[in-house]
Amino acid sequence: MRCLVSAGPTYEPLDRVRRLTNFSTGSLGTELANRLASAGHDVQLLRGEEAQSQPPVAAVSVEPFSTTSDLAARFLAHATHERIAIFHAAAVSDFAFGLVYERNEEGDLSPIYQGKLNTRQGSLFAELKPTPKIIRGLREWFANALIVGWKYEVDGTRDDALGKGQRQLSECQSDWCVVNGPAYGAGFGLLSPHSPPQHLSSRPELYNRLLALLTA
Repeated sequence: MRCLVSAGPTYEPLDRVRRLTNFSTGSLGTELANRLASAGHDVQLLRGEEAQSQPPVAAVSVEPFSTTSDLAARFLAHATHERIAIFHAAAVSDFAFGLVYERNEEGDLSPIYQGKLNTRQGSLFAELKPTPKIIRGLREWFANALIVGWKYEVDGTRDDALGKGQRQLSECQSDWCVVNGPAYGAGFGLLSPHSPPQHLSSRPELYNRLLALLTA
């Protein structure tokens, strides 16, 4: 089966030399792509330019991405009504920079426009704007695909994390959701709209379970 996997972080520019990003290394998505390719599937890996993990095996076709909008555009370029599998494991930035402001002597804020912000200006104030949720567009672009999303949660309990995963399934019309992060704890939770959560204790166990979805 044709598989489209995303892995690694996006980044959002503050100015022409500085970026906002996250701690994702891209290792999970890259390892999953390798596992799918080793099982004989046709794998296209959308991989963040700042991913720090080992590059994928030669059987995996790699397409780099940068910002959230760039990743969305690359997904859209692959849009199809064919039955394919999508594993959206990329760590997409939740925020992008809006305007940057400096405060004058009267205490008023005014926007500044510079290719490289100058530290001699003192404290600056940056606006953070939510980025579009790519997973919400996948069902429109890939109407007949098997879509697996990820939900990484830091705060709350395991039940809280699973609840947010269930909400992703409902709001985004995806077929499965992998839940992990400090809120979930060790291992991974695998959710679908029609079955109870499954706990998977390791990455290899997760990869094998996701691989099995392609023949279910």
